[in-house]
Amino acid sequence: MGMQISPSVLNADLSRLSSEVERIAAVADWVHLDVMDNHFVPNLTFGLPVVESLLKHIDTPADCHLMIDDPGRWAPAYAEAGAGSVTFHVEATRAPVKVAKEIRAAGARVGVALKPATSIDAIAEVIRHVDMILVMTVEPGFGGQAFMEDMLPKVRAARRLADSSDADIWVQVDGGVGPGTIERAAFAGADVFVAGSSVFRSDDPAVMVEKLRAEAENAARP
Repeated sequence: MGMQISPSVLNADLSRLSSEVERIAAVADWVHLDVMDNHFVPNLTFGLPVVESLLKHIDTPADCHLMIDDPGRWAPAYAEAGAGSVTFHVEATRAPVKVAKEIRAAGARVGVALKPATSIDAIAEVIRHVDMILVMTVEPGFGGQAFMEDMLPKVRAARRLADSSDADIWVQVDGGVGPGTIERAAFAGADVFVAGSSVFRSDDPAVMVEKLRAEAENAARP
């Protein structure tokens, strides 16, 4: 698998959501949908009805990042709505294995996410049941934050954990990803990159996606 770019719509024009996704549809591997409930994180975005509606109008696979309390209640419904990947936070549930199994049973890939302060050890129990590890490189909740360099050791640890599994587990980074920072994340072992403001605030989002992919591929070469 090569480097994958998952542009986040958090910094797009949410009043024209399907049109914004079309701007990157020809080049992006995924579209990243940040679902926030103003409880788990201090921000409120959109929920299942908006995602269901959007997925009826786009062809780009949806990468849903659930920054919500009680993901076990809601996560399977995002998979049932057609999301290709559904990620939940390990900090938000006492039953991560159960949540992961239910997402997979509903037909989506499973991601498990960690906030910056959460140790990689927190996902040891669930690693056999996931397809992706998401290392947050900012505090979740708001776009446009600066990339946290001190998360790179965690990215490397996530890569080692993924490689120790018999499964093909991806390592995703989310937060402050743009020209320059994507190279450091790729060198540390990430292979899926969430980029929001760097893509949708650029003059040409599609060109920026290609630029980011090229930088990641160059950094990951042996």
